[in-house]
Amino acid sequence: MERTIEQLAEEWLALDKDPVTREEIHKFLIEGHKTELEKRLRYRIAFGTAGLRARMEAGFSRLNSLTIIQATQGLAEYLLQQEDVDVKHCGIVIGRDARYNSEKFAKLTAAVFIAKGIRVWWYDEPVHTPLVPFGVRELHAAAGIMITASHNPAMDNGYKVYWSNGCQIIPPHDSGIAASIERNLIPVTWDTSEVEDDNLLLESVKGLVEDAYYRAVVHSSQVRGIKTEDADFEFVYTPMHGVGLPFMNKVLELTGLKKNMVVVSEQADPDPDFPTVKFPNPEEKGALDLAIKTADEHSISLIVATDPDADRLAVAEKVSGQWHQISGNQLGALLASHILETYLPEKSRSALVFLASTVSSGMLSSMAKAEGFYYKETLTGFKWLGNVARQLEATGKYTAAFAFEEAIGYMIPGVTHDKDGVSAAAVFLTAVQRWKQHEGVNPWQKLEHLYKKYGHFEDANTYLISPSPDTTNAVFMSIRQLGSPYPTHVGKRRILRWRDLTEGYDSASKDHVPDLPVSKDSQMITCKLEGDVKFTARGSGTEPKIKLYIEGRASSAEEAKDAADEVLADLLKEWFKPEENGLKLA
Repeated sequence: MERTIEQLAEEWLALDKDPVTREEIHKFLIEGHKTELEKRLRYRIAFGTAGLRARMEAGFSRLNSLTIIQATQGLAEYLLQQEDVDVKHCGIVIGRDARYNSEKFAKLTAAVFIAKGIRVWWYDEPVHTPLVPFGVRELHAAAGIMITASHNPAMDNGYKVYWSNGCQIIPPHDSGIAASIERNLIPVTWDTSEVEDDNLLLESVKGLVEDAYYRAVVHSSQVRGIKTEDADFEFVYTPMHGVGLPFMNKVLELTGLKKNMVVVSEQADPDPDFPTVKFPNPEEKGALDLAIKTADEHSISLIVATDPDADRLAVAEKVSGQWHQISGNQLGALLASHILETYLPEKSRSALVFLASTVSSGMLSSMAKAEGFYYKETLTGFKWLGNVARQLEATGKYTAAFAFEEAIGYMIPGVTHDKDGVSAAAVFLTAVQRWKQHEGVNPWQKLEHLYKKYGHFEDANTYLISPSPDTTNAVFMSIRQLGSPYPTHVGKRRILRWRDLTEGYDSASKDHVPDLPVSKDSQMITCKLEGDVKFTARGSGTEPKIKLYIEGRASSAEEAKDAADEVLADLLKEWFKPEENGLKLA
């Protein structure tokens, strides 16, 4: 029998010892705000492959001290059940960013592990997210937790989990942890004094791990014959009110590039309000306005930016008086070409693995065919890119060289098997010097050279706002019913390959079984069309959106863009029908 909202509120009040969030629910209860209580208490915040991420408010569906404790208890018990690692001895790495409540949530997380008798490797100051997965591998820890909401709005926070391989968790661990959380809802402790008083199970390791991290970044970014300390170009850097500056400073000091950097002063220090940007994501329109202003004031033509937790990298360049923000796909191609071109001759290209997610550009695949390295496509997210890279390396046949995703995420495997804006920036800035020194070109010119060699790739990515998950599911089901076993055309273009990772069908495989994991819980269809166009349509797992990733390839940018735009128009008209289905185009 379903419990009343009053019963759920009483359960919350019995469990929550945080006076702020306890008072929130108490006030709603005595004032009779049942609608708000339903939103906050009826459904529990879902634990998935990205861990937890939500607005910081009272309630079982939000992120707060109680849901952090409950998640940690479930994770701790799940880890203790694993037979292949001594969790109590190996310990857990815990880091945090500079958002509101991040320090409190990190201390509560540590307190729970200590209460369970599990060692805690503790970062006592804010860090960038990549230092947690790096620390997991460096310290041979059982897992890692990062308290961060990355580039989300100011009032959000998150709880990101890494497994012992230094990668984000993937199935079945996500569902296993979620079930364990449900079995461990009564808080074992609220006492963070064990963290503040330096319990014997807690060891501060930030300095130790940072030193190893910097050595790895410098080693992975260095190129024989390129002296970055002699670089004569300047660039502007913004950490977007996040934690990136200290890490960028140290890396560039070690590579000799710090003297070349001008920092956006208004965005240099951590500020959980993110006061100078509408949305703290360097991809968003207007986010780089202050960086551009700073660059123009100093007559500088290159900008690098990291998001607030510094795991993603954005680049912009001024070309012929016009600023161009280099897209995630374009920067991925630039970095891949640089890494390929600078591998030592004794490394066999056929043993090198470059990875990209299925929604990212096909340019990396074209490069692989031309250059002889192994290309691997994965599902979206670095949880897949990192784990698949690890799996390929474990065979002993391959060396992971690079991975990227179109959402400005780049993985340098010599540092960590997750996206890292700082190590990617170090590699990119070294590449800028090499291109200038050896080829006499800037990044934008280098990109044009790559297009001439591998073809032009242009996208028409967008999204549709959906009123509900039911609507999203209905739209995808109606698309599947346009043909049997699948539609044959999009506009005038014939479908050459249909891959449905929801239903589990791939027209290109002999047994029609897809080459990527199937999930009935998420909508995802990828098609290859006549005329060198591919697209993926998928339902977002975190937002009420249907995302469309469309890319055309041709001998010129104009032809490629026209093809992508044409397919977008046909998809909207024939498949998604926004007006008919109540969808709103971005």
